[in-house]
Amino acid sequence: MHVRAVAVTTTALLGVALTAPLSHARADAAGEDGPTVVAHRGASGYAPENTLAAVDRAAELGIRWVENDVQRTRDGELVVLHDESLARTTDVEEVFPDRSPWKVKDFTAAEIARLDAGSWFGSSYAGARVPTLEQYVNRVEHNHQKLLLELKSPGLYPGIERQTLKVLANEGWLDRRHVAGRLVVQSFDADSIRTVHDLKPAVKTGFLGTPAVSELPAYAEFADQINPSYGSLSMSYVSAVHAFTGPHGRPLEVLTWTVNDADTARRVAGYGVDGIITNKPDVVRDAVD
Repeated sequence: MHVRAVAVTTTALLGVALTAPLSHARADAAGEDGPTVVAHRGASGYAPENTLAAVDRAAELGIRWVENDVQRTRDGELVVLHDESLARTTDVEEVFPDRSPWKVKDFTAAEIARLDAGSWFGSSYAGARVPTLEQYVNRVEHNHQKLLLELKSPGLYPGIERQTLKVLANEGWLDRRHVAGRLVVQSFDADSIRTVHDLKPAVKTGFLGTPAVSELPAYAEFADQINPSYGSLSMSYVSAVHAFTGPHGRPLEVLTWTVNDADTARRVAGYGVDGIITNKPDVVRDAVD
């Protein structure tokens, strides 16, 4: 099946974006036989999402894998933010009241750097900023953590795959040590992930969604992970994904999102998933450990 056709058929199945890593890192956050725990947008249940504070909170909880979202500013800077609009998680409406709908792509990096990305979450985080991708990966490195990086809405940002890889290379994240066990790049866009694989085959990749089992051979050409929402998951689907071998010669993995309670964590762990993405990584870790 042609990759573009795969992307079209699966887009309708997708909803809100999320993220994931690989099972050789399971022991980082759970028992050796348990799933890897990934802090979704950092420990976003306890600190404002996608900020350096959320990365640090995950580190304080002993969580090795963090997930983030990358977009591009009007002047070409890569920044870490989930929504296409700045309105939900910053004070952009107060600072730039006449710039509705406040899309990331319509603001310069300097303008975004002025925004408060923490007060919406709690007064103790007032003054937190939207980090650049460089700032984010440097903090992850400082904390000795691992990175699940999502290309957010890549159709809005032509060439973001090559640009993201360039930033990662400049910051030392494409050496053998990082690509072997500390980095996964993922997206809801199958073509974007195929592009990452073609540009840098050593980098592990993940597709966010629930492709039909009949489509998995096409995905296995360029994706190491299939990462569905937990509501779409079943034990039989996990087993079906595991039956295919990915581009790096290992079985495809399954990381599921977004699980924030102990009962659901234990249920999906029982399905045999390789990782669980969560806003409350301590809750999930304690449930599956």
